[in-house]
Amino acid sequence: MPSGAVKHCPQHRERARWIELASDTSQLELSDAVRAGLTKPGKTLPSQFFYDAEGSRLFEAICDLPEYYLTRAEAEILDRFAPDLAARVPDVHTIIELGSGSSVKTETLLRAFEDRPGLCYAPIDVSESALEQSIARISETHSELELRPAIAEYEAGFAELRRLEHGPTLTLWLGSSIGNLEKPAAVGFLRAIQSDMRETDRLLVGIDLRKDRGTLEAAYNDAQGVTARFNLNLLSRINRELAANFDLSSFRHVVQYDEDSGSVQSFVESQVTQTVAIDALDLEVAFETGERIHTEDSHKYSIGEIDQLAADAGLRVEERYFDLERRFALNLFAPIR
Repeated sequence: MPSGAVKHCPQHRERARWIELASDTSQLELSDAVRAGLTKPGKTLPSQFFYDAEGSRLFEAICDLPEYYLTRAEAEILDRFAPDLAARVPDVHTIIELGSGSSVKTETLLRAFEDRPGLCYAPIDVSESALEQSIARISETHSELELRPAIAEYEAGFAELRRLEHGPTLTLWLGSSIGNLEKPAAVGFLRAIQSDMRETDRLLVGIDLRKDRGTLEAAYNDAQGVTARFNLNLLSRINRELAANFDLSSFRHVVQYDEDSGSVQSFVESQVTQTVAIDALDLEVAFETGERIHTEDSHKYSIGEIDQLAADAGLRVEERYFDLERRFALNLFAPIR
């Protein structure tokens, strides 16, 4: 389907003008990443491949875990401050959300904007199934909204929606998703958004804050083992899509917090010496006992680091909101002009 084309779909999808720029991550991309990541000395797999259907389901379960405070903290902030946020951007015509997922928290913000005639909500996500579910729910609860979901990577979806929209825009990047980028990459991505912002546009970014090691490591290694299943599901996906023979029982989920970088690092670790065949790649990968595959970093920030991040990206912090325990911050950025 060409860029910007509307996808015509039955039932609830008729209410939305769908933009399809990408399907769920292709097998070719997965193949290239697996070959590159598992044949270098420090084995890695990109976190973008977590989110097949099962991975998306497991992540939604993670968000409800007692140890995973991030979702509750951000939801608390939105519950308390959504009216203030809406008042600070009175002329907003479009709300764009990067990596919208289920959009459950976003509905709190949408309610604060519900008196705005002609408001458009434009969620962007690579998961068509996640978008379908959220749009179906929002169609019923916010019948006045114009809906323009985009199946796309962040950059492509944002660029396309900015091309189509003309009114003042509030862009959301919630869930501390910025933490999955290395800090220089986070600056680069924010700078790219900033370069396309008008003076009246705003960017709202959820950022998890530095805190004690125990709290952080528990958030990514819960007692029920849901996060472990989420991490190991990456190997299941490679088994299924690339005809590999990873024995999940011989790998374990490992998390460690590096205080210097402020990063919670996730790995899958081989518990035995073994060789894994990946038939679709005609590849065999050897593992020593204790050898790890690095799967994700979740970077945490101090307030000073957030201010520096914004300045480096050509942004200023217009307002900042905290949960009651000051574990998490929602940051309203404006472009420096």
